[in-house]
Amino acid sequence: MIRVHSLEQSRSQRVVWLLEELGEAYELVTYRRDPETLRAPAALREVHPLGKSPVISDEARGGRVIAESGAIVDYLLARHPDSDLLPPAGSDAFESYRFWLHHAEGSAMPPLVMSLVFSRLGKPPVPALIRPIGALLAKGVRRAYLGPELATLREFWEASLASGWFAGEHFSAADIQMSFPVLAMASRGDLEGAPRLRAFLEAIRARPAYQRAVENAGEFGVLG
Repeated sequence: MIRVHSLEQSRSQRVVWLLEELGEAYELVTYRRDPETLRAPAALREVHPLGKSPVISDEARGGRVIAESGAIVDYLLARHPDSDLLPPAGSDAFESYRFWLHHAEGSAMPPLVMSLVFSRLGKPPVPALIRPIGALLAKGVRRAYLGPELATLREFWEASLASGWFAGEHFSAADIQMSFPVLAMASRGDLEGAPRLRAFLEAIRARPAYQRAVENAGEFGVLG
């Protein structure tokens, strides 16, 4: 039995979706964020020292703990070597799959997270006296760096979906991994002029396994 330690409004929803696609039984343990700081509770550190989500524990292997989204995807797919969510080794699709599996967290999420952090500089819990300065700083960073960086990512993703999916013509775990960055960008209203990305979101939302994941773990959301 796989136990998914899921923080609300986090990237752990992708793990639930992957398990639904694989048809593997799992137990979902949900943790709530601190309502003021939005940080994960201390209880997650009892699962893994970093106190981050997603984390899974494999109860059939003595509670073995696996952290980091890409490592979790690799671990779960290794249990299902015949799954069509993993392109054949050595194929062009596999090389694309491996790129997108790591791009999602390595290049895509950092500027999106940075954008979220800067968007909160003009809001509580930032002290009221420095919120105006924070808002001005955020505006400058978005204009000079984050805006162009996110535009580059959007254009790259849009061009890469020419075949319909990120790793070629067939849906794969790479699309599950990339779903969160695309959803995060959509939540910012940044998919104007990106019809392939919008079609990608429509396609994943139509998948029964995605719908079951949303039903069990909540709607995929990005804090703002």
